[in-house]
Amino acid sequence: MDVVSLDRCSYLPPNKKVCIFLTLSSLPKFCASSPTFISVMEAAGFVRLRAAYVHRYSGFDPSITRYSFQRRWCDTDLTLASTVAATGLTCCYQKKKEVESIHDHDDAHTIKIFDTDGCSLLGIRDAQMVNELEPFCSEYAFIFYQVLVEVRWFLQLSESPEIKEVPTFSQETRTFLENIIHEFNENEAYEIKKIEEAVTNHDVKAVVHYLKLKCKSHPEVSKALDFFHFGCTSEDIHNLAYSLLVKNALNNVMFPVMHDLCKALYTLGKDNLHVPIPAHIHPQLASPTTLGKKMAICAFRLDNWAQQMTEVSIFGKCAGVVGKCNDQNIVYPEIVWTQIAEELVTSLGLQYNPYATKIESHHYMVELFDNMLGFNNVLLDFTKDVWTYISLGYFKQMTKGGQVGSFTMPHEFDPANFGNCHSNFLMAKAAIAASMNVSTFERDVTDIFASFTWLGLTHSLVAYKKSLHEIKMLQVNESRLSEELEKNWVVLAETIQTAMRIYAVPEPSYETLKELTRGEVDKESISFFIRNLDLPEEEKLNLLNLIPHSYTGEAENLAISIDEALGLLSVFKIK
Repeated sequence: MDVVSLDRCSYLPPNKKVCIFLTLSSLPKFCASSPTFISVMEAAGFVRLRAAYVHRYSGFDPSITRYSFQRRWCDTDLTLASTVAATGLTCCYQKKKEVESIHDHDDAHTIKIFDTDGCSLLGIRDAQMVNELEPFCSEYAFIFYQVLVEVRWFLQLSESPEIKEVPTFSQETRTFLENIIHEFNENEAYEIKKIEEAVTNHDVKAVVHYLKLKCKSHPEVSKALDFFHFGCTSEDIHNLAYSLLVKNALNNVMFPVMHDLCKALYTLGKDNLHVPIPAHIHPQLASPTTLGKKMAICAFRLDNWAQQMTEVSIFGKCAGVVGKCNDQNIVYPEIVWTQIAEELVTSLGLQYNPYATKIESHHYMVELFDNMLGFNNVLLDFTKDVWTYISLGYFKQMTKGGQVGSFTMPHEFDPANFGNCHSNFLMAKAAIAASMNVSTFERDVTDIFASFTWLGLTHSLVAYKKSLHEIKMLQVNESRLSEELEKNWVVLAETIQTAMRIYAVPEPSYETLKELTRGEVDKESISFFIRNLDLPEEEKLNLLNLIPHSYTGEAENLAISIDEALGLLSVFKIK
């Protein structure tokens, strides 16, 4: 079995997933309990288990569920444990030297940690909720899209008759090059990582080196190997790869879940169109509304932000080291390089940005994630409200047999997922806010924010899924809502004072109403006040017939007409 270097473990060999851990028994007692040591380990991405610290980027073979931690080591070096699915054994390596094979011990723990392709330091439980993002938010994905861009640029050059050094490729050759993209897999990505670590120490250069090795025996392509990456800077490849990653991550993963959220709120509202619910301002009771309208408002706001995201143009550039195709224009002055670059970018499904420095300005990224932040804030607002409604008894949560809410309080079943949504939204907000489009002169590298982007996506996705799950588990407690409204006839004070204004009821009637409604108010006291007002008998009768449950204005009609305002017929998508 190959020994994997501890120096560079951001991408690991396929079928050789590793567990990176540090046993507590190998540490001096004062060190293991030191607050400084604990904070350093947590900052480095390690999770504290009973017998060891395990790194969050560790990945276990899914067919093996039990892993044991070695009890006796002579020092405190980190250890790589590479699993072998065929035998179920775990082999440990220390300083690239095999120490011993370990079988299950009595103190073995069953743990599940997500793969090294994972995209953020999410907790072990939540990491499983973002697996769909791995094809777009992992190092493997970034390598794949770099290969795709390099091959497509090479093919683009072959279509320019002025570049005689690159022949117009036959259909067989074009198929050969396209198959490099279509047949790309983890083994190929690992080969590129090995080239980067052993030869180039540069990711794009490693991709180019890999492509030359892949094509050197092909009769047509071998004649033009030096034209891979011709006229490009690394950022030309990077910005296009990142743009494709973002667009595909949104279209394939984020938007479908966002669409499901809007539909879930829409459905919850439609199912409860006529159910009255107390409204709250500051946060005292206000004029009642309906549950249908409240859900319609949330669905409308979410839909609006998502639609704005779909209208953002994802840009890309391919114009050399300072954005002006300087060297290309010298060696091939007869070619309009901006036209070739535009053809490449648009063929990838992106919008061409002709005005760039070494970097693409990332304005689209700022606009895109500002809209996502707006979507998240609406959902954060909703989850906080529902969390409060559950505590007030307006909603019940459907439970499954065996579920426990508290170890000490058997009656408790708390809305923990809604609380977890809050923290994930805050994490996503911090990550998205870290994305910036500022760079001194042509580039100063401060614009590298892709890792923050992925953190924003992953934490948002966790919050979306938890919210969606909890929405589907909600049950409206109509009896509790009716009871709450029955106790609060005070909410009718609004329409009473409006009628008093229309009919110019003299003072101190308003002051009397104010004094009345700031004490205990019930049906009898409100009715007594109305009967003694100087109003036409017909108006008095209208007011006397009012009850809090029916005092909902146009709420029901607005909830019914929400179909016209929402774009839920098709899933959100950036074109």
